Amino acid sequence: MAVPKRKTSKARRDQRRANWKISAPTTTECSQCHKMKLAHRVCKHCGYYDGKQVIVMDADEAK
Repeated sequence: MAVPKRKTSKARRDQRRANWKISAPTTTECSQCHKMKLAHRVCKHCGYYDGKQVIVMDADEAK
């Protein structure tokens, strides 16, 4: 089993751990209803994806 020759310093250890961060999901504007939606997903307000209607939405569901 591999064993480190030297102790990892606190600075080196903490620099490595500093890159573990969460990013906000990418949102884009829907081309049909102009509301914000998650990228590469069907719009939950109007049911369109890539300029085509994928899901038929009821008028009361769109609210």
